[in-house]
Amino acid sequence: MRLNKQHFTYCTNIHPSSGWQEVMANLERYALPLKEAFSPDEPFGIGLRLSGEESCEVLEGESLGNFKAFLDQHGLYVFTMNGFPYGPFHGQAVKANVHAPDWRDEERVRYTLRLVQILEHLLPDGVAGGISTSPLSYKAWVDGSASTWETLTNNIVRVAETLYKAKERGRFIHLDLEPEPDGLLENSAEVVSFYKDWLLDYGATTLARRLDLSPKEAREVLLEHVQVCFDTCHVAVAYEEPADVLERFEEVGIRVGKIQISSALEVALPEGEAAREEVKRSLEPFVESTYLHQVVQKNMDGTFTQYSDLPDALPHIQSSDAAEWRVHFHVPIFTERFGELNSTQKGIVKTFDLLKEETFTEHLEIETYTWDVLPDALKVDLLESIEREYKWVLDVL
Repeated sequence: MRLNKQHFTYCTNIHPSSGWQEVMANLERYALPLKEAFSPDEPFGIGLRLSGEESCEVLEGESLGNFKAFLDQHGLYVFTMNGFPYGPFHGQAVKANVHAPDWRDEERVRYTLRLVQILEHLLPDGVAGGISTSPLSYKAWVDGSASTWETLTNNIVRVAETLYKAKERGRFIHLDLEPEPDGLLENSAEVVSFYKDWLLDYGATTLARRLDLSPKEAREVLLEHVQVCFDTCHVAVAYEEPADVLERFEEVGIRVGKIQISSALEVALPEGEAAREEVKRSLEPFVESTYLHQVVQKNMDGTFTQYSDLPDALPHIQSSDAAEWRVHFHVPIFTERFGELNSTQKGIVKTFDLLKEETFTEHLEIETYTWDVLPDALKVDLLESIEREYKWVLDVL
């Protein structure tokens, strides 16, 4: 589905699945009626998420060819894939394991290369493809040594080399690093540091040797094929302004491969113990056991305090230093307020305003994956919820 100059979709990571047949069943149940509702006469894009196991399964036998035939038959196409979560993503504790295996691990490379193989087969002619991936690792897992950064960079370069060769075969695909709270890369400054200190230096030297390119040519290949997934929820939780992020990227030549359209919780902390207890009661239904919901606290003096999960933050809600919390909980993008709580919806609108001024990406993907764990008062029929998200984006953009 085209929206202005962008391909527009939602990410199928919102659907629980365990195996390729369940992935197909979800597409039949949700993607087909969504196409009928929003793009009956034009192709309708899919943001496909496959687990590590499912990525192996679809490459067996005739599954991939049959899937391509299914897409063609129903006027569907895949242009972006979510290669961040590797294992099960619903119905059990995910928490920090969403980062496992990380980019130090050979299986993360193999998994990503499988997704490249799948997307290269599925992409329509003339359409660029993208695969979003983790921010290299979970920050608490990494020692920060030079040898660790060399391993991470080498593995990203190996994928970039494959993508360079895919382009020679007529399929342009980019890998999109996705900064997120407590990731090894959690904000735009850390992304820029990785590019400048490692990817475009050590990484370019390595790639130049492998592909017999000049260092300048190798840097251009890396900038073309290793881009960034701009998740509007994550940008908001990091207290970054979208315009500042894009300016910082532009100075280095970093490109945005995809905007993931998502919204976080924003919590103004009022004065008075009783008022804060009321806010705490409003937040407690958002405590759940599946995902990490990191909290970034803005202090009265403009500094920040971070908590690794919402349950860790709640005991500190009475802190006299605290002015505001932003919580990494992907809430419905069409809602600005949840009782006592706000969302960061305005950050999405700011991003869209920048996109209207300049086409800095071709891929848009709605990514509200928390429908199963939302407080009961916010749960409604899933298809209806997805449709509301589509309608909100169409109205705003």
